[in-house]
Amino acid sequence: MKNKNKYNRIILKISGEFLKDSINGNINMIFIKNLTRQIQLLTKIGIKIGLVVGGGNLFRGSDLEKLGMRRTVSDHVGMLSTVINGLLLYEFMKKYNIKIRIFSSLNLEGMCERYRLDVVNSALDDGYVVVFCGGLGVPLFTTDSAACIYAIELKADILLKGTKVDGIYSSDPVFNTSATLYQTLRYTEVLNKKLKFMDYTSVVLAHEHKLPILVFNMYNPKILNDIIINNKPVGTLIYK
Repeated sequence: MKNKNKYNRIILKISGEFLKDSINGNINMIFIKNLTRQIQLLTKIGIKIGLVVGGGNLFRGSDLEKLGMRRTVSDHVGMLSTVINGLLLYEFMKKYNIKIRIFSSLNLEGMCERYRLDVVNSALDDGYVVVFCGGLGVPLFTTDSAACIYAIELKADILLKGTKVDGIYSSDPVFNTSATLYQTLRYTEVLNKKLKFMDYTSVVLAHEHKLPILVFNMYNPKILNDIIINNKPVGTLIYK
């Protein structure tokens, strides 16, 4: 279904940390329900949505490496963490009657469909929300890199990266209250200024393929509506 929105095919990347309640450590059902409501609204107007979820609430490969694990093995643990989170989102969204399918870069027969570009494209065209898990299925690459590659392959209009802050700052706003929030940045500025909102591999990939990236505060309960439907200037837009 064609619509008048600026972004009609999106990849949304969220950290696994959003799925963990910061108070008791349980599943953050408030966040999941709110995310589900926002996605329901977007699918009703024909927006095609791919969702990439990290695994930081369970295990992060880089953290496990610091504990003495081999990087390859620690990254494998991180990949499996994203599968757990992907299945969690899949099940809850399915419960709320969202047409949804889950794909993995890993061979997990019986749990997830194996990622194939033509199959995923068909699923999006048929109105399914698609969840991606397992990262890229190889060590040394983050879920940010996976989100960029999926967005490029699926010809997404934009990569949306939900974070805990309002966008990209000149320095960490938690420690520097005078840090400046950038409204727009070019890929080269991100690299030259060494702004760490995602790994540099992802930024280089986005630059080479002219994939715009919007970084914003995912805790805003209406943020996807503001971005897609109301076209509000929120967060930080990285472009050519």
